[in-house]
Amino acid sequence: MGTQESNEITGGTGRRALLGAAVLGAGGAVLGTTGTARADGRGGGGLRSLPKPTIIGHRGASGYRPEHTFGSYQLALDMGADIVEAGDLVPTKDGHLVCRHEPEIGGTTDVAAHPEFADRRKTKLLDGVSTTGWFTEDFTLAELKTLRATERIPANRPHNTLYDGRWEIPTFEEVLRWQDEQTRKRGKQVWIYPELKHPTYFRKQGLPLEERVAKLLRKYRKDRRTSPVILQSFEPTSIERLNKLVDNPLVVLLSSAGSRPWDFVETGDPRTVADLVKPAGLREIASYAQGIGPTLDLIIPRDAKGNLTRPTTLVADAHKVGLILHPYTLRNENPFLPADFRKGTDPDAYGDVFGAYRSYFATGIDGVFTDQPDTGLLAREDFRNG
Repeated sequence: MGTQESNEITGGTGRRALLGAAVLGAGGAVLGTTGTARADGRGGGGLRSLPKPTIIGHRGASGYRPEHTFGSYQLALDMGADIVEAGDLVPTKDGHLVCRHEPEIGGTTDVAAHPEFADRRKTKLLDGVSTTGWFTEDFTLAELKTLRATERIPANRPHNTLYDGRWEIPTFEEVLRWQDEQTRKRGKQVWIYPELKHPTYFRKQGLPLEERVAKLLRKYRKDRRTSPVILQSFEPTSIERLNKLVDNPLVVLLSSAGSRPWDFVETGDPRTVADLVKPAGLREIASYAQGIGPTLDLIIPRDAKGNLTRPTTLVADAHKVGLILHPYTLRNENPFLPADFRKGTDPDAYGDVFGAYRSYFATGIDGVFTDQPDTGLLAREDFRNG
């Protein structure tokens, strides 16, 4: 999940406890006709067969492990996440797709500690923002495989730094194989939810994402309407392109109301996200996608002090045109919660996240991205039990 998140606050230290034992194994199994999970990419009942509200492990279980690593993905499954967001997809110099939060990898790998790559550090314009660091498109896959993942927000998650250097950068193809392996081992269908990052930026560099994603999905027979792979992007035209290439469930991500998707900026489309969440905009999205992934603030805005206000009509409006809603991102730590659900001022301490879940679930959302899937599953049980 994306660059456009506005609540990436850092700072401070503290202690926390893992909640997960009680929810191990929860989540929607999709079984084949023989009673064993299929690993042929068909996935069974499709998108609407998933439990609701669906708990989506954001970049895995990134509240506990460095994001977009097999350690994070595996833990999300062990905790019982219904879906794992396995893959923010960016390309390498030689055309492979790898899983990183951003193409700039200085903040999520140990690349700065590799003197052989010191001359790769550059400043680039990434979707209009001057960005300095090391970029995946300047490395071959073999070179990236010499790096190791690190915690992206160590000030908020100092305990995750214990795992710095343990895992390499996964490729999307490795994720697809891992998905099949885990489906067989667990006896239930594992779902993944990759995101195509900065499609316009990479297409201009001769590294288009959509065709590469479609080719791999076809190779592994996961390009169908009922395949357990949901594709997402912040660029609506990228989702429109995917709609012509594969039959997978597709989701348009939506940032803050006043923002414009970067593909709109590039093509001169004046519309903002505020236009896209109006009934006409939602009807248009529904013509080529099955869902939207709005920020939580588009579901329930916050006031000037950061407290939750009244829900918007977005959930009802989206459902009216047949779209599901998977907003992002719920996190346990104080800085990421609405102000009225924080406890104390420690930026690493947990707030009243169960209260926050309750407020968002009450709006009728179909699921939510969370960095702590175990917390999300417990919150869902609380909500279901009244």
